[in-house]
Amino acid sequence: MGRKIAATLASTGTPSLYIHPGEASHGDLGMITPDDMILALSWSGETAELRDIITYCRRFGVKLAVMTARKNSTAGRAADICLPLPVVVEACPNQLAPTSSTTVQIVLGDALAVALVERRGFSASEFRIFHPGGKLGAQLLTVSDLMGREEQLPVVGLQATLTEATIEMSRKRYGSTAVIDDTGRLVGAFTDGDLRRSITSASLNDKIELHMTPNPLTVQPEMLASKALRIMNENAVSLLFVCENDRLVGALHLHDVLRASVA
Repeated sequence: MGRKIAATLASTGTPSLYIHPGEASHGDLGMITPDDMILALSWSGETAELRDIITYCRRFGVKLAVMTARKNSTAGRAADICLPLPVVVEACPNQLAPTSSTTVQIVLGDALAVALVERRGFSASEFRIFHPGGKLGAQLLTVSDLMGREEQLPVVGLQATLTEATIEMSRKRYGSTAVIDDTGRLVGAFTDGDLRRSITSASLNDKIELHMTPNPLTVQPEMLASKALRIMNENAVSLLFVCENDRLVGALHLHDVLRASVA
């Protein structure tokens, strides 16, 4: 239980480590400093191995919180903060194996971790720092992490011709090109579909603003990639341009999102 609670605290922004009470008496007390706080778990509050930890706390002024079902036990009375647990009936038919009691301990440990998350204002972006791998890390990727930018970005100005926009779209891998004004503000998008619709009647020297799709869908760099994927699915598009204060900064393609295992 202690290992799980320590892991949950550490992964949600509260530095924490697990110390076995038996090993604490043989050198591991050196991991604990006066700036730390100990959260001790003892259902009875009379666990003999906690004696040296309690003595250490008193000697060096280390704060001690005890999670116990008996607040008047030795450990409960020694604690600076006693966290009393409800007395529960063990699920074990012999009333011996810790079952219901360990579940209660985990519940209180999770509640403490969540309270600290809320107190600290621990954000999803901070959470991702400690969870960069696996499916969880992928779900916390942002648009900025996956978008193409700078030289990767297909873009033409409003004065570009249909020919120039088509060449730019063909040079890059997105199947579309952004259209910006003189200030860098995104004003339109020219896609493969736009090209097919215009090719039979348009002049190759036409200005691109005559054939572009105005006001295309955009997202912000800090948006979660999973949310951007939902926007793509809801609007049946495979590309979103990324803007910051209306200025074009990137492009996010469906394939980039799927490649990152965000789905």
